[in-house]
Amino acid sequence: MMLASSLLAAAPNLRHAFFTREGGVSEGIYESLNGGLGSRDRPEHVRENRARMAAVMGVAPENFLTVHQVHSPDVAVAARAWNETARPRADAIVTRTSGLAIGVTTADCGPVLFADANAGVIGAAHAGWKGALTGVLDATINAMEARGAERNGIVAAIGPLIRKPSYEVGAEFVERFTAADPDHAAFFSAAARENHAMFDLAGFIRARLEQAGVLMIDDLGNDTYADDDRFFSYRRSVHRGEPDYGRHVHAIALSDG
Repeated sequence: MMLASSLLAAAPNLRHAFFTREGGVSEGIYESLNGGLGSRDRPEHVRENRARMAAVMGVAPENFLTVHQVHSPDVAVAARAWNETARPRADAIVTRTSGLAIGVTTADCGPVLFADANAGVIGAAHAGWKGALTGVLDATINAMEARGAERNGIVAAIGPLIRKPSYEVGAEFVERFTAADPDHAAFFSAAARENHAMFDLAGFIRARLEQAGVLMIDDLGNDTYADDDRFFSYRRSVHRGEPDYGRHVHAIALSDG
């Protein structure tokens, strides 16, 4: 039902989970732990799935918080629970409030969970290629620092995402990255098809974290596209011609002990 980071697991007074697609009640293409409020799954199934995830995190369902993701560098600050119908439009959340589980939804994009356990500040970021390129990770770290975290004390864990062997992109995609910084060419290698390349999203995320001064980084290494049994994948659903896809939730919470 869930995967864990050894670095985050070693930190005191934290709970976290990178949830897989296993352990829920959804059916068909959403089987089984679909947490996507924006999916076309049956709403009662999504609510039950999210309640199960909230229970794992040790919080009430209403304190299991996600945002309305828009592939931006924007960060929401959670001081208290918000209604799921009025979620902030953002791609990351930070908090220093215990009893709230903050999370992001993904289905190939990179989930990154952050914690400075000593400062009691946590974060969660949705880092697809666009958010990673435009600064969502830096913005999350800055927001944590503004609330008392120290970036050299932050642990970051990169969860399941589409990996380089599964992530073929076109020449215009490569050009967008190299126009931002020629050194970004290092994250691409030749693909079998002409004018295409394979993109290392996980490597790019790690590099952005390191450039931001985060020293302790854990990458779980899972490929969402390649592992149908455990993970949803937007790209896989497109290749199969499916009408929709399930979403994972990956979450972190401060606990009292």
